Amino acid sequence: MPPVATHGETHAIVAWRAGREVFAVHGSGYDTACGPGVTHISWSMAKSMTHALVGFMVLDGLVDIDQPAAVPEWRDDERSAITLRHLLEMRSGLEWVEDYVDGERSHVIDMLFGSGKDDHAAFGAALPLRHRPGTHWEYSSGTTNIICRILGDIVGGVGPDERRTRMASFIDLRLFRPLGMSSATAKFDSAGTFVGSSFVYATAADFVRFGRLYVDGRSPAGTELLPAGWRDEARATVAIDPETGNGYGHHWWTWPQLPGSLVATGYEGQYTIVLPEDDLVVVRLGKSPAEIRRNVVDDLVALVGELRHMRD
Repeated sequence: MPPVATHGETHAIVAWRAGREVFAVHGSGYDTACGPGVTHISWSMAKSMTHALVGFMVLDGLVDIDQPAAVPEWRDDERSAITLRHLLEMRSGLEWVEDYVDGERSHVIDMLFGSGKDDHAAFGAALPLRHRPGTHWEYSSGTTNIICRILGDIVGGVGPDERRTRMASFIDLRLFRPLGMSSATAKFDSAGTFVGSSFVYATAADFVRFGRLYVDGRSPAGTELLPAGWRDEARATVAIDPETGNGYGHHWWTWPQLPGSLVATGYEGQYTIVLPEDDLVVVRLGKSPAEIRRNVVDDLVALVGELRHMRD
């Protein structure tokens, strides 16, 4: 297990290749329990699960991502040009500050824990347009929760409780259960909207099970779950993050040092790394400050390199 001083807390690293576990370590000695059966918060890895939920509805013919997003607040103004694809690509053009440093101006903190905590999507949808849709990339948790409200509207329900119940059932029946993610729990805000930006809890192995969906778009039983091409659109780079140099596709990151990768990332150093051509998924869970997270990434890239060349 890497030292805390250089990597922060590493609670688990689990890797599966061709559907079986090939590497697993679980941390100990931290305030957080770290055994194989313990669930951990996803933070923004949940965004990539939201991408899967959109894919299910595309497969069902319920949404067209190139049509204007169904957001009532935008019906009569310039924001009506924002499509679901713009939202998936984080290129809506809406004002947003994704900053987790206390004391700094931060829409994400205000949305999750401040004035927007009861209705995350309404908070995000109320923000003004700063750029023409499709022309400017800005990573935004508010964008994801707007998508989740759109999905919730399609699933239906009258009032927050019914909306929550029906969407939780949809997530369970279409995502968690087919993939065998028995530990996974999705969280909702007071308006009954899935907090797809941040709040899914699961074991490391169940995050791996989610990652395997993006190997071939199928369940372990072989059932097609995602539309043809959905995985590859997810890793088609539309922007480069100037801070990290990583690419961004549709609610998934791509790491240039791992060609062909899809990477779901979460605040504090959660990672689900998917290498479809190698049928390899690596998950790391923990708590690592931003200033040392590069050490975690470098070690994960090295581990992936070793695992890719392992003989069965």
